[in-house]
Amino acid sequence: MTDLPAIRLVGLSGLLVQFATRMSEPANRAAIAFRAAVEAAQWPEVRETSTSLVSTFISIDLVKSPPEATREKLRALLAQQNWLEAPLPAGRTLWEIPTLYGTDAAPQLEEAAEAAGVSPDVAIAELSSTRVRVLTIGFAPGQPYTGELPPHWDIPRQQSLTKSVPAGALVVAIRQLIIFTNASPTGWRHIGQTAFRNFRPHDATPIALTPGDELCFPAVTEAEFARIILTDTSGHGGAQKQVLA
Repeated sequence: MTDLPAIRLVGLSGLLVQFATRMSEPANRAAIAFRAAVEAAQWPEVRETSTSLVSTFISIDLVKSPPEATREKLRALLAQQNWLEAPLPAGRTLWEIPTLYGTDAAPQLEEAAEAAGVSPDVAIAELSSTRVRVLTIGFAPGQPYTGELPPHWDIPRQQSLTKSVPAGALVVAIRQLIIFTNASPTGWRHIGQTAFRNFRPHDATPIALTPGDELCFPAVTEAEFARIILTDTSGHGGAQKQVLA
């Protein structure tokens, strides 16, 4: 569409900069990069910012700060570059989160692998070595939608719901992976189990992940997973992390 990116009003809450009408890697990257640029600008009227899959939200009290001035600033910022080709901001975090694939802990691995057209062993090899990005946070506190996996993982959601998957469940559909924050029903297939906690209400930073962070899910054995549960009470679930330049 030629009218994108578009700047839209969101009630009295602020302004939304929309880069696409459907999920794509460039549009998600644009939303994340543009949010970083708005944060760096430190405009006094901006209360906070956030991103969805393809948009950046700028929270402003529109009663105290009429939108046109900020809209002009956003237009000027948008004109500085093609945001669909913008690099991701530095300072993001790479998380390596140990994951137990299959077994009774994650009983839909074989079903998901069949839907993707690969064997369970190939599925584990692919899923444990692919780096995905936090595309957005939603549905439950700190819960990440991550992607994108290779095209053959564009598998549909189930026709019916699984009654409940536990907190830390790694589920897959539509080329995306989710780590569940809480026990929840879902139409996504449960392929792995982590001990990672997305939301830690008593921590200084309750939400562990940020859009733009990168994740990988190396496979561990049942014994190693049991050891992590017994020994790691940090919420990291045995994860290693490093800052991306």
